[in-house]
Amino acid sequence: MQAFASSLRAPVRRAAFSSARIPRASFRSSYRRYTTQPEAPKSKTALYAGLGALAIGGVAFYLYSSSSDTLGTTAKSAAQSVKAAAHFVPTKEDYQKVYNKVAEALDEAGDYDDGSFGPVLLRLAWHSSGTYDKDAHTGGSNYATMRFEPESLHDANAGLNVARGIMEKIKQDFPWISYGDLWTLGGVAAIQEMSGPKIPWRAGRIDGLPKDVTPDGRLPDASQGQSHLRDIFYRMGFNDQEIVALSGAHALGRAHTDRSGFDGPWTFSPTTLTNDFYKLLLEEKWIWRKWNGPKQLTDKKTTSLMMLPTDYSLVQDKTFKKYVKAYAEDESLFFKDFSAVVSKLFELGIPESQFTTTEKWSLKTLDEQKEESK
Repeated sequence: MQAFASSLRAPVRRAAFSSARIPRASFRSSYRRYTTQPEAPKSKTALYAGLGALAIGGVAFYLYSSSSDTLGTTAKSAAQSVKAAAHFVPTKEDYQKVYNKVAEALDEAGDYDDGSFGPVLLRLAWHSSGTYDKDAHTGGSNYATMRFEPESLHDANAGLNVARGIMEKIKQDFPWISYGDLWTLGGVAAIQEMSGPKIPWRAGRIDGLPKDVTPDGRLPDASQGQSHLRDIFYRMGFNDQEIVALSGAHALGRAHTDRSGFDGPWTFSPTTLTNDFYKLLLEEKWIWRKWNGPKQLTDKKTTSLMMLPTDYSLVQDKTFKKYVKAYAEDESLFFKDFSAVVSKLFELGIPESQFTTTEKWSLKTLDEQKEESK
């Protein structure tokens, strides 16, 4: 899954497939980024800084600092201190406002990929969470360590400087939110605004320091097979069913030759979350693509789609395949399991006592809010 996300141009028509459907939010486009969606060959970028605990007038507050490529550190710190001094405690409604800001930003992509920032923001949330090691109790979304080198420079994170830049602009409007909360909430917004299921979410992540950066190699490598997938995901605490459910995120997006080296979309609707990833895996005839790039598969019928070696391993493994079949036959089952496993992914490495609420929130989509306002 090292290239679990990418993008090219406009999406190819799905009319040729029986699995085609009209997107719930057709005016919204976005392609999804899963595990590793690289950018230009080893694009190197380090953004933002961490969180330090300070006390002013007996009031503790978090100070978010930034690296050289992020402006406004002083202003953001001042705003943060004002909030704390006023005893500002964010509510669900405050986080809904952040969600809305992210959702509105999805359609500001212009010519970027398929016209949406949704997939790259989802990939940021995924990669910031997928570094968790259950035995070492390190990694995960709690510290948002991708802001620092060398993690920001890991091959698996190539291209995510785009997502971090988008989120930094939103952070300036909401200086009180931690980067970990912001990035994962962005992932929630991306999924829900791309016609996906509701993703239960809650706040409580704190931002760490450069010393908390995780080692390279914790995210999946798309060129590998099923044993590699198990090694990576078992380390996070997932089982076989959850591995397959997470893999369905490849219904969205494309691979980029200038990032992962891989090329092409997984489905004919890379901006809408469906169970087509599983349907196509089972229904299409997949052959190895003859080209100068890394080993990947293409559909024999149109040669316009792609599958990664990690994707194809899901139908080569007996246990994985039974879940692929189940999700191909029942999209509602896929959505239910996908919602649960993504919510779990986004909370890896966070102590229960750190969350601001025991209840997970269901945040409303922009469409839902428009309907309510009528």
